[in-house]
Amino acid sequence: MEPRRFPVWLYIILLLIILALAASPLISAMVAGWVAEANHCRLDEGGIHPCLVNGTDIGPDLYTFFVLGWLMLATLPLGAIALAIWLAILIIHLVIHLRRKSNPPQSAASQ
Repeated sequence: MEPRRFPVWLYIILLLIILALAASPLISAMVAGWVAEANHCRLDEGGIHPCLVNGTDIGPDLYTFFVLGWLMLATLPLGAIALAIWLAILIIHLVIHLRRKSNPPQSAASQ
């Protein structure tokens, strides 16, 4: 019986999900800032300012996305905790996988 391959892709996908969820408020605030700057609009936490883009006021949306950046006060520490748990599970799984690979189980017929 051939040993199973280590599920590298599973760990990569989980890592990307953790990083995306942890960084999403920061990315939201940065994108809002870039859009406001590109359109010469004022953007701050003090209030909603008008920002006309193609005749549409996107000021309220920019404000919402910018203020969502404050969620990073929760998502970054939680992401760090999730990353530490992910790393611990990865190391444990890798050690178990390598031990099984180096010491394959003996079959009943060869004893």
